[in-house]
Amino acid sequence: MFTGIVEELGQVTAVETLDDACRFRLRGPVVTEGAKHGDSIAVNGVCLTVVDHEDDEFTADVMAETLNRSSLGVLTVGSRVNLERPTAVGSRLGGHIVQGHVDGTAEVLDRKPSENWEIVKISLPAELSRYVVEKGSITVDGISLTVVDAGPDYFTVSLIPTTLDLTTLGLKQPGDPVNLEVDVIAKYVERMLGDRVSSERVSPERVSADRVSSEGATAQ
Repeated sequence: MFTGIVEELGQVTAVETLDDACRFRLRGPVVTEGAKHGDSIAVNGVCLTVVDHEDDEFTADVMAETLNRSSLGVLTVGSRVNLERPTAVGSRLGGHIVQGHVDGTAEVLDRKPSENWEIVKISLPAELSRYVVEKGSITVDGISLTVVDAGPDYFTVSLIPTTLDLTTLGLKQPGDPVNLEVDVIAKYVERMLGDRVSSERVSPERVSADRVSSEGATAQ
């Protein structure tokens, strides 16, 4: 479990293409401190498992499913990435609950800089639009952000200088891909409400039986 508070801006140092997967070596002095085989580290919002590590670098294997469903497939040597270790139990939840399970990819549409912040417009896949609301939370490349405006096929976020300086969103340009993870609570609520509506739905057989019972009572 992560919080969407990026710990450092890391860098891809090697990419090994396998038959149905890819192995990345990434540099991140902060996240590799105390790291061991099997630990989790979020890379641009994707939860990856540490295969091995040496000094300030670690390697992680990414299977084809993850490459197809995220933007990790476009990473090359030198690419900058957002890195975050899992949150410790009992620590402060600075962002929001982030699983590291990407729901889809999008692209930066526009950037509008101002004196103290910058508005970034990002496309929104149709299948995710129902989970994105104004002032709600969304994860973009592993960064916990607040939605400023939510349209039918886009949303905007306002970025402070710290976010611009310390994450990949300070580098992304229109047309660049990003990973999206919507608020998992919204998905659970949808599922529970859907199950409730389904259970409360009256079947045609039940309607017919109720009608017969009602007519019998009236006749008496």
